[in-house]
Amino acid sequence: MTHHGAGLRKLTGSRALAHALAFDHRAAEVGAADAAMLDYAVRLTREPARVSSADVERLRAVGFTDAAVLDICQVTAYYNYVNRLADGLGVELEDFWRGEELTMSREEFEEAAARRRARAEAGE
Repeated sequence: MTHHGAGLRKLTGSRALAHALAFDHRAAEVGAADAAMLDYAVRLTREPARVSSADVERLRAVGFTDAAVLDICQVTAYYNYVNRLADGLGVELEDFWRGEELTMSREEFEEAAARRRARAEAGE
């Protein structure tokens, strides 16, 4: 999953943005619409059963049309599916990513995942 951050960094030219999004999207300097979209994507990823019409209304309130909300939902769900499939099969990055400066190392990824699990277990 870390190679997505490398692609974002190349696209935006901002290592800081890719890093903030990788570690905590709430720390990223983005506009209100992007922040709402990221909040929705995280909720759909981590707590899909808790997504409600109120979440969709928050997206509409910052200007997303119903078609855009559908796109956000589909892209989020697709990435979740593909990443879980790759993780479940133990798929590693392709060789051409080996020399690339990724957004976070495997160790940083595992540490961040452990922190998220601990917060979830603590009910945060």
